[in-house]
Amino acid sequence: MKLKHFIIGALMASTLFSCNNQQKTTTILMQSDFPSAPTAEIIPDSFTNFGVTRIDNYFWMKDKNNPKVIDYLNAENAYTDSVMSSTKQLQEDIYNEIIGRIKEDDETYPTLNNGYYYYTRSEKGKQYRVYCRKKGSLDAPEEIFFDVNKMAEGKTAYIFGGHAVSPDNSMSAYFYNETGSFADYTLKIKNLNTGKELDFTVKGATSFAWANDNKTVFYGIIDPVTLRPYQIYRQEIDKKDKVLVYEEKDVKFRTGVSGSKTKDWIIISSGSSTTSETRFASADNPTEQFNVVLPRVQDVEYSVYPHKEFFFIRYKDKENLNGKVYQVGKADYADRNAWKEIIPHNEEVRIESLGVQKDYLIIETRKNGLAELEIREISSGKSKSVTFPEPVYNAYSNGNPEYHAATFRYGYTSLNRPTTLYEYDCTTDKSTVLKVQEVPSGFNPNDYKVERIWATASDGVQVPISIVYKKNLKKNGKNPALLYAYGSYGMSMNVFFSSSFYSLIDRGFVFGIAHIRGGSDMGEQWYEDGKLMKKKNTFTDFIACSEKLIADKYTSADKLAAMGGSAGGLLMGAVANMRPELYQTIVSQVPFVDVVSTMLDDTLPLTTGEYEEWGNPNEEEAFNYILSYSPYDNIKAQNYPNMLITGGINDSQVLFHEPTKYAAKLRSMKTDDNIVLLKINMDSGHGGATGRYDGIKETAFELAFILNRVGIDF
Repeated sequence: MKLKHFIIGALMASTLFSCNNQQKTTTILMQSDFPSAPTAEIIPDSFTNFGVTRIDNYFWMKDKNNPKVIDYLNAENAYTDSVMSSTKQLQEDIYNEIIGRIKEDDETYPTLNNGYYYYTRSEKGKQYRVYCRKKGSLDAPEEIFFDVNKMAEGKTAYIFGGHAVSPDNSMSAYFYNETGSFADYTLKIKNLNTGKELDFTVKGATSFAWANDNKTVFYGIIDPVTLRPYQIYRQEIDKKDKVLVYEEKDVKFRTGVSGSKTKDWIIISSGSSTTSETRFASADNPTEQFNVVLPRVQDVEYSVYPHKEFFFIRYKDKENLNGKVYQVGKADYADRNAWKEIIPHNEEVRIESLGVQKDYLIIETRKNGLAELEIREISSGKSKSVTFPEPVYNAYSNGNPEYHAATFRYGYTSLNRPTTLYEYDCTTDKSTVLKVQEVPSGFNPNDYKVERIWATASDGVQVPISIVYKKNLKKNGKNPALLYAYGSYGMSMNVFFSSSFYSLIDRGFVFGIAHIRGGSDMGEQWYEDGKLMKKKNTFTDFIACSEKLIADKYTSADKLAAMGGSAGGLLMGAVANMRPELYQTIVSQVPFVDVVSTMLDDTLPLTTGEYEEWGNPNEEEAFNYILSYSPYDNIKAQNYPNMLITGGINDSQVLFHEPTKYAAKLRSMKTDDNIVLLKINMDSGHGGATGRYDGIKETAFELAFILNRVGIDF
């Protein structure tokens, strides 16, 4: 269901493929031109809630230990490969184009942290990154402390989930998993001086932080049934005994632990979709009792950003949706009267995050759908901003791990601008370019036009769409187009430079991102107006954006494709049911489509924690509303677009049976001759293939499907 890093990680990068301006098309084969697709066995199960009986003919597909289920999935994959066999060369071409737009041998710009310069390296032909550091100087010998390629050898899936180095730089705790499931991480500790692993293993770990004694680790673990991070433990790394320091008993809440940038505090954060609570204890005294900053209050969310002298608190509630910022002395945090408001609530500006340095506060905000960076001098309260020249862009702070630094880094990108890393000097107000994303095959931003246009939603609200296309494109309604969106959990759909989608753009596509309600693109109210009993705004906003592209002759319904993943896959399923005639093709990635059944089953991962996003279907009003849009429940006998539906056998966010059942029911009920394909990754989970080259192959497959459906096979 929820997905934090799926969208951004799979799509970022860059550009150029030479093709004739004149599109060449081929005859589009339909379903009847191929052998019959696998037919799923019908075994009806009935479910009655509030007097409504639902029949699920494919409920039996839930059990991946059932050999019949695995046989069916293998048959679906074989069928998909067979139907797509004519696109093998196209897939290879797209794969090579994407590879040509990325620098295969590359390094991140080094970052100084606690006496070491840290960076990662990717190497040509290798799937995973190499983690490196140099002590004191960039001229020092390189230390490789994690070579993920070696760690992943012999594994069908491998995710390196991050690491944290001990305060004395001698050890590193790190996460990994070998299933591709986001809920299956193991915590280990490596001695960086000897290269050996300690006898320390935690299954189901979710977060961790070092105490300043270099021997005590705090870590969170996951409930093995619900996959909810719910307990925080303290343990010395050379001992087997562990101490439970906090348990989150509210099933709607998740909890995690982290260390503060100042190295003073261990912080335990708990939160639901609407409410949060923060605890802290001294990193110097790991057995110290944790103190609560502000006891939880329903519909009040806050985050604490420690300074050596103050706590900065980003706070929001129903009256201050976009947030405000308080400053309070450490000794006075419990006295609400001592909290000094330094940034008031502004209905037009959403406060997204804070970065704390000794003399400066870096404030990330969003106004009118665009990111802004403000630098506030802590002593004087004076502020200044980083300015950006383009009308459609994304900017984000990378911060600085050094507390005393007077500089911070930020990234800048747009639909036709490769990502550039800058360093901003707070004392001189000057930005310096550190690194520009390279496009080995060549790229000229001036060959493309970027626009932001506005669609009028069904209730009159103006919804922004960011689009990019080749400058010589004519708006005559004859161009193919791809519209992408997510629209849930308050996640803003930032624009980005894509190494993948230019394989469409350079073939004459218009590529667009719809900034629909359910995200926070236009502020916190934008999110509130696209969740719970207003969720349908998400779907109607996307439909309005699609209609706008057609009305303004960027494309036409017989050439418009749509794409979304996870909760964005729910969006795809909803609009396919509501307005199938608007779309020629839909790619629905790991789609959350069986909303009613999943939200009624509190034994499934994540269900109860999602009530504040979708509603609790154990309540009649919420049940009826969710049922009215749940994609699986609303499939009907009508024409549907061509559809590619993907899933992962080890997916812990959207269990594999949801896309599987969805494809089977679609085929059984649709009245058209369009193609419906199901592709299940039998080795991984929500994010698909874990290696970078394998991930590019999956992307090339999806783009080849879109091109094939609009009749472009070159």
